[in-house]
Amino acid sequence: MPDRPSGGPTAGASSWAPFRHPVFAVLWTATVISNIGTWMQNAAAGWLMTGLNPDPLIVAMVQVATTLPMFLFGIPAGALADILDRRKLLIAVQAALVVLVAGFSLLVWLKLITPASLLGFTFVMGIGAALIAPAWQSIVPQLVPREELSPAVAANSVGINVSRAIGPALAGLFIGALGIAAPFWINAITNLGVVAALVWWRPLQRSSQHLPPERFGSAMLIGLRHARRNPHLRATLIRATGFFLFASAYWALLPLVARNQVHGGPALYGILLGAIGGSAVIGALLLPLINDRLGADGMAAVGTVGTAMALVLFGLARDPAVALTACCVAGLSWIAMLATINVSAQLGLPAWVRGRGLALFVTVMFGAMSLGSMAWGQVAVHLGLPVTHIIAAAMLVIALVALHRWKLQTGAGVDLNPSMHWPAPVLAQDVAGDRGPVLVTVEYRIDPNDRAAFLEALFALSDQRWRDGAFEWGVFEDVAEPGKFVETFQIASWLEHLRQHERVTQEGRQLQERVQAFQKGQMPPPVAHLIAAEIGVE
Repeated sequence: MPDRPSGGPTAGASSWAPFRHPVFAVLWTATVISNIGTWMQNAAAGWLMTGLNPDPLIVAMVQVATTLPMFLFGIPAGALADILDRRKLLIAVQAALVVLVAGFSLLVWLKLITPASLLGFTFVMGIGAALIAPAWQSIVPQLVPREELSPAVAANSVGINVSRAIGPALAGLFIGALGIAAPFWINAITNLGVVAALVWWRPLQRSSQHLPPERFGSAMLIGLRHARRNPHLRATLIRATGFFLFASAYWALLPLVARNQVHGGPALYGILLGAIGGSAVIGALLLPLINDRLGADGMAAVGTVGTAMALVLFGLARDPAVALTACCVAGLSWIAMLATINVSAQLGLPAWVRGRGLALFVTVMFGAMSLGSMAWGQVAVHLGLPVTHIIAAAMLVIALVALHRWKLQTGAGVDLNPSMHWPAPVLAQDVAGDRGPVLVTVEYRIDPNDRAAFLEALFALSDQRWRDGAFEWGVFEDVAEPGKFVETFQIASWLEHLRQHERVTQEGRQLQERVQAFQKGQMPPPVAHLIAAEIGVE
């Protein structure tokens, strides 16, 4: 199951503690086996395409078809995971994938596959993966106690990389022994195992929530609005784009390196992919020691430079030993960068929007990889594999230098826990939840000499208003009374404003207190709630 962000390290929890819970152990085992099948299929699809059409651009399109759905459907999937029953969503999508893979396996066995059908199948499988990824991320807290959440997340990371290490190598062996269709059949069977595990799992019923779930459309818009105004997440997304856009070159072109440069068969291709995954597992074990010394930006630099070195080695590879060395360097560097950026995204997100924020991170990651794969495939058509890898390496180093000012993990020292300090609005009449928009006004009276400092603090608070759900914000100064200011912001509906009360973080509270420190007298600034008037509504 994909990594689930934790709220921070938990002292005293053993790495094996989550496995004491049968539900976690069963689902973890099922997902690891399923991921092995998925990696077997991915490796087989790339190798199959080299036989159907060895054109570099077409081969690279297999990687595009795998990653593009995450870019297109990641954000909607994040919203769905927050709205629908996650277990039912997972069962439905996984069952559909079983049927799809089984049908395609039959076509591969009958040798009825064309390059177009292979790309189409890969794309649809990617859609399924995109739809279930946020849901998998969100169910981990239902499987283990809060104090064991951190080791549960670590266990998921290990499982993913173990699958990545084993799956491609097994694919090469099964292709050689049983034919190209074998990995596809195996993936269908392993997905069926996940369905069985989910059906067996009976989660405890959630307690009724104070407010109803968000609507799909508004949940997406609010998530995007939050991301735009979140400096921690924004810096992470910029750095992620700069890395994955160029690192995607070796992922997209590795089948051709194995076949055309090294002149190997499917077994060698599987071994190369397995070496990336295996070295990533080793890297994950070393990360805590290295991270303590280098910090987030140091780890990002190491991961980026290491990936550039791997790209150069791929370009120079003419025998299996050099290609294998390149894969080992690539795996170590990949996990260093991926873990650093992933944690950076997690640290910058409050709990209420974490699913959508991480979905956006995945969208950017896979979007960059999709665009990069298409671009590097086209470059390889005109310039050849060696030159393409070296150009990608150079661009990766340039991106590291150019984007260094956007720091990673800046949210580490920020308290994003809910503050719950906003008092409930006092109402003279009942207000329907869907009425809106709502205009909130806050009236400040300050010393005119503090005008510049007050406005600076207020504009810092404005980003918090936007992040919590406002779609308009402004500040107005009374021309007849110096020192009188009115802050205004609008929210789509009364229900959204009530949600806004629950979304305010401790960071937001600190920003608000900084602004209110300029208020004259002992009374807090008066707050008014105005709702759009409608004919016939009393």
